Amino acid sequence: MMEVRPAGLRLSWLLAAVAVLVVAVLAGIAFGPVGLPPGSVAIELLNLIPGVHLNSGLNEREIAIVTDLRLPRVVLGMLVGSMLALAGASYQGVFRNPLADPYLLGVAAGAGLGATLAIALRGGMWTSVPLFAFAGALLAVGLTYLLGIAGGRDRSGSTLILAGVAISAFLAAIQTYVLQRYADSIREVYSWLLGRLATGGWHDVLVIIPYAVVSALVVLALRRELDVLSVGDAEAASLGLHPARSRLILVAAASLATAAAVAVSGLIGFVGIVVPHIVRLLTGASYRAILPLSMIYGGAFLVGADLIARTVAAPTELPIGVVTAFVGAPFFILVLRTTRSARL
Repeated sequence: MMEVRPAGLRLSWLLAAVAVLVVAVLAGIAFGPVGLPPGSVAIELLNLIPGVHLNSGLNEREIAIVTDLRLPRVVLGMLVGSMLALAGASYQGVFRNPLADPYLLGVAAGAGLGATLAIALRGGMWTSVPLFAFAGALLAVGLTYLLGIAGGRDRSGSTLILAGVAISAFLAAIQTYVLQRYADSIREVYSWLLGRLATGGWHDVLVIIPYAVVSALVVLALRRELDVLSVGDAEAASLGLHPARSRLILVAAASLATAAAVAVSGLIGFVGIVVPHIVRLLTGASYRAILPLSMIYGGAFLVGADLIARTVAAPTELPIGVVTAFVGAPFFILVLRTTRSARL
């Protein structure tokens, strides 16, 4: 009987990814309108460990900048980037499509509509935006899956993708109608749609952590099944796997991660395409390596993008979605050309 056993995760790959993440975190905390020595920042972060008391050389104001302002934002960036990269890698494996991204099944359209309704109908009360965006994203994924199976028992990846396109178009039309009715909310809506990591503290971090943990545990637990799905449904079934059930669980977990990330950060594109592909170039096609490494590199990537967004045009802060699009759009074109030439 055929057996699918791609290479697993190597320790050297994991250590390299962690090193990149550490550098990104230190840079994200140290650099900004108030520059701080990276070494002192590292010592101050060590002081957060119970029982550790070291002299970082920072005064009380600088310590407050590290622990109360920049650290929550960097941690939020790590979580959002990790979830988007994990979801992108999962979708690419489930649908066997290297161009799949976390917004494939209508998450972006649903979240955008939810945020638009929250801003337009509640006078711009931003505290309600994450909840509405999260609900809209999950509603969109649910409608996509229901539409995908409405015509019969076919739950193939191509059917769900087409359903996602249809639901996205429908929800986008509703969003356009709402914006026309409430034109005074357009500026706030587009500010959210372009993505942001601005946070007033640890609240957003605490909101996303439960969803991030649950989604990551489910997807990582099924990483071997994702390797089997990559060979096709018929082959996967012959190996004892239930393709439709595995696909549903993976899509649900990845969509939950995406919805939570979008709810607290807005729409940040290309992370779910760029990062998994870079990891795949480094490690090969095994999702046992791609998934955990995508999470780490995804966090580092978004922390770095956020650093660029708030420093390249200082004192003005660019939307982080603009930065990721500037990097991701050329990469997407490269992936598209490579995919067509290789007939993937």
